[in-house]
Amino acid sequence: MKKVQEITKEQLTKIQEHQKQLSDLLKDIGFVEVQKHALLHKQAGLNEEIEAFKAELEKEYGAITIDIETGSYTEIVKEEE
Repeated sequence: MKKVQEITKEQLTKIQEHQKQLSDLLKDIGFVEVQKHALLHKQAGLNEEIEAFKAELEKEYGAITIDIETGSYTEIVKEEE
């Protein structure tokens, strides 16, 4: 029968610490990915709201460029080809 060989207690402790740190980091990465996913959905929803509001403004004012600081706008004139 073979004799069971072991690494030192210090080495085992270091390996266990590394594994715990790695496990914690992977868990944190997963949490951040879930947050990222939720934020991307919020961004998509906001983009839809923005596009709908742009369409409302264009229906009311026509094609314009708005200065978001002052609220003033200028008409967009299409150049004839």
